[in-house]
This record gives sequence, C-alpha cells and structure tokens, in this order.
Amino acid sequence: MSTRLECTDLSGGRGSATAFRNVDLTVEEGSVLALLGPNGAGKTTLLLTLAGLLPAQGGTISVDGTRLRNGRPAAANAAGVVLVPDNRALFTTLTVEENIRVAARRNGPKPKSLLETFPALEKRWNLPAGALSGGEQQMLVMARALVQQPRVLLIDELSMGLAPLIVEDLFKTVSAIAADHKCAVILVEQHVNLALEVADSAAVLNRGRIVLRGAAEELAASPELLEGAYLGIHQEEVAGASAS
Repeated sequence: MSTRLECTDLSGGRGSATAFRNVDLTVEEGSVLALLGPNGAGKTTLLLTLAGLLPAQGGTISVDGTRLRNGRPAAANAAGVVLVPDNRALFTTLTVEENIRVAARRNGPKPKSLLETFPALEKRWNLPAGALSGGEQQMLVMARALVQQPRVLLIDELSMGLAPLIVEDLFKTVSAIAADHKCAVILVEQHVNLALEVADSAAVLNRGRIVLRGAAEELAASPELLEGAYLGIHQEEVAGASAS
C-alpha cells in the first residue's frame, strides 16, 4: 500500500493560540486511523488544519507525495481531502438528492450511485434533509463526502447524537469505504472501543501532542495504556509502534 496522507512536524491552532504541535502522522491508502483523545485535546483543530480550513503554524501536509498549500481549503479539496464535520452542515431545506448533487464533481459518480453504499436513503431521496432522522442525516453527510471521490476522508465525531446500533452500522461503512475506494481515513471519535474495532491504527492526542500510537488491535488490548494516555500519564509514543 502507498502513503495517501502524511503530515510532518505539524503545528496549528486558532489565531495566535496553538492547539497542537509537532504532529507526525502517516495514513496509507485503504486504511483507517482512529484519532482519539480527551475533549479539548486539539483533534478537531487538527482535522480543520488538514482540510486547509485553518492555516498551519508550522510543518507540512502532503497527499500522495504532493505538498499542500497552507491554509487553502479549495486546493486541499482538489487534492482529494474531504471533511465530514461534526455539525453535519447540511442544507436542511434541500432534498437528499440535491444535497449530494451540490457536492458532485464533473465527470464523477452520479448521486444515485451512492445508494449502493447507503440504500436506506432511497426512500428519503426526495425529502428535505431536515426531515431525516439523525442516523439518516449522517448517512447523507457521508454520501455527500463520498460523491467527491476522496483520497483522504476526515471524519469528526461520526457518532454524535446517534443510537449505538446506528453507530455500529456507520462504522462498518467507514471501513468498507476505506477498503473499496482506497482512501485514507482519519476518524475522530469519543467511542473508543468502537473506533478501535474498525481502525487499523490509532493515535491519542492529549494537550496538543501525540502521546500514544500503535496498531488499533494492540491498543484495544491495552486499556491501561489508553487510560494513561487520556490522563496524561504516558508522554511518549509506544516504542516500535506505527500510526500508519
């Protein structure tokens, strides 16, 4: 597998405040990285920086070996970086089809082709997005992201406000999207165990730094390491582990 996303010595924040610093991450095509950590650790700010919506304060971001221009969301999106925000950001008065169509690329997949991945949206196709349930809205957000043919998919709090069974189904879809579309996925998530079940690797961000990283299966089997990372006890990465 080849490297899809790489950030090196990346630092960023909002305005003059620094939210994270010296972050190194590598995510390969077809793989899922779970980005974990306590509230306020800088996870969302890191995703916004990777998407170009916030300028980096230092370091580099590359997709398929090409360095992205700093703080240029249109350039990042053109390179294949797609963000699924935690607030969904749907056009609630537009139909399901219209919400997908506005994100579709020229010569890209047709909106209805997304029903293969999200069949539950077919019966809601002509309804306004505001009339959908929370789970259906999250499917729509994912469909809108997928129609953009992402090379790098950044997902912020997929499970927010959803029932556990719906979350499990959505997480399985995330894993399938990574494998079928060969995109690199970074999944920010508070449901640690569910995230580790679908991820290939994981990293814990705390106080603006990566304090723990490794294979998702290994970290899932080491709850004491995860707890320590969340509490700020472990301040060094796992020796020999990889976040790719």
